[in-house]
Amino acid sequence: MSDRGPWWEWDAPRERWLLTERDCNGWPRSLLLEVCARIVFPTVLVLSVYLLFAGHNNSGGGFTGGLVAGLAFVLRYLAGGKVELSAVVRVRPPVVIGTGLSIAVITALVPTLFGLPVLTTDVWQLGPVKLATSLFLDVGVYLLIVGVVVDLLGTLGVSLEEDQ
Repeated sequence: MSDRGPWWEWDAPRERWLLTERDCNGWPRSLLLEVCARIVFPTVLVLSVYLLFAGHNNSGGGFTGGLVAGLAFVLRYLAGGKVELSAVVRVRPPVVIGTGLSIAVITALVPTLFGLPVLTTDVWQLGPVKLATSLFLDVGVYLLIVGVVVDLLGTLGVSLEEDQ
């Protein structure tokens, strides 16, 4: 705090938006790549969610959307290393993998409780919106793929950084 008191500094940023050159684990950093990655990241995630929801009737689905979201995390990792990746990912990847796998398996097995074959899909009409139960399977696959990609970046990427 300065001599002016807390009233004058309550809205001062507490974290740096871009880290300094010394925090980058020894590799040269590109400010242009970091800024572009931070601008493109939310757009790519929105595109991946669109692919997730459009997958039932059009091209896309949980696997395609998960890969596109994974590529967004890869871009952030390439821009700033493990520091940048840890700033974006708040949930541990094994939790995301387990949640996605659980949702996919439960969605696949629920029809057997009603005497139907595994992975049977039903369509619910909710006003003007049609909701297929296969969307839940796609959400599970999406979370599974994103979790695997982020876990691979965390484990393989950190070992590559330690070798340098």
